[in-house]
Amino acid sequence: KDLGYVGVAEKRKRWYVKSPTFSFTKLTGLDVVLSPEMKSTGEAIGYDYSLNRALYKSLKASGIRVANYGTIFATIADPDKDAALPLIRRFYNLGFNIEATKGTAKFLKEHGIKTRVRGKISQGSEEILDSIKKGYVTYVLNTTSEGEKQNIDGRLIRRAAIDNNVAVFTCLDTVKVLLDVLEEITMGISVIDKE
Repeated sequence: KDLGYVGVAEKRKRWYVKSPTFSFTKLTGLDVVLSPEMKSTGEAIGYDYSLNRALYKSLKASGIRVANYGTIFATIADPDKDAALPLIRRFYNLGFNIEATKGTAKFLKEHGIKTRVRGKISQGSEEILDSIKKGYVTYVLNTTSEGEKQNIDGRLIRRAAIDNNVAVFTCLDTVKVLLDVLEEITMGISVIDKE
């Protein structure tokens, strides 16, 4: 802000995007929720003539597996549900399968998104962890309420995702950036109306 930039800068001839890298895979047992005292262990850069292609290159270079198909597993804190809805709808419109814990699934279904319910770990179910470990999940979206004590389920889900090379997103702003990239690299399908 002190340099006069707020939001996305004006269009340039070439875009340069830096993404932080974190060594969560090397730090076994550590929760992957970012906190103010955490620092990245490096950064990757992507550049291109298009902002979204530069973002794509930066995400790939930072080690995030970027796929434009598959399954999203979502467990969203109540205060974030309204903000997460249009993002999850964008995944749904791209053709992703949606899986969620009971509360998140109920909310998504109420808003017209077909969602498969997965049982909670704390209630004795291994469905979520098995799905992640077997490679059925492409992205994990997991938000927590500010001040909320990090629950065991969320910690286990995030850790399983990291241990199995599944991208975990705890910040909806980052999910929006990923979706911008996916929408640019994904070929859309349209139906021809017979009228």
